Amino acid sequence: MKDSQKRAVVLLSGGLDSATALAIAKSRGYSCHVLSFDYGQRSQTELNAARSIAQDMDVTEHRVLRLNLEDFGGSALTDTSIDVPDGETEGIPVTYVPARNTVFLSLALGWAEVLHAEAIFIGVNAVDYSGYPDCRPEFIEAFEKMANLATRNGVSGEPIHIETPLIDLTKAEIIKAGLALGVDYSKTLSCYQADDQGRACGHCDSCRLRAKGFADARVEDPTPYVV
Repeated sequence: MKDSQKRAVVLLSGGLDSATALAIAKSRGYSCHVLSFDYGQRSQTELNAARSIAQDMDVTEHRVLRLNLEDFGGSALTDTSIDVPDGETEGIPVTYVPARNTVFLSLALGWAEVLHAEAIFIGVNAVDYSGYPDCRPEFIEAFEKMANLATRNGVSGEPIHIETPLIDLTKAEIIKAGLALGVDYSKTLSCYQADDQGRACGHCDSCRLRAKGFADARVEDPTPYVV
């Protein structure tokens, strides 16, 4: 039976965007059940960041699921034979992981249904981002429609909403929103190829967008970089 407690499943990578999305979910009164993925990504230190953020924000529960997406490869993040590019690239970059958000949201949907959660929060952004097709509003709208056609909860009058509070914000606006909610961005990690000590490379697309966001927000960047 569903009780009066508002519940949400929140996807947390350990990065700037997902930490902000978590803070927003908490500010809206949700009991946050946080989900992270060890999917064979190049940088494992982001999972340490996710654990630290979840503990710092006092979430209801934090689970880390192991997925073997490196078995498929096809991305610089899951295949070490593909180099992470420095700076901007044209088109969809090689750091795109095939179907990643579809897989992540599907697993979040299963947990949300068990919890009778009202929402799934994901920190996708369609403004200052790398051009991934699974970060677009059209994808989110289509997934939410599918989710409520494919689940018992959805067809029984308990629709699950996919919440994307950052989708129309610039990186600077995201940072300002997070700071207003007390997010400690020194605990977050955005780099595609951070070292074992959690230091960012400073050159990849994610580092570039993150650094520009702090500069545009006129806020000191707390990111530790490899010297």
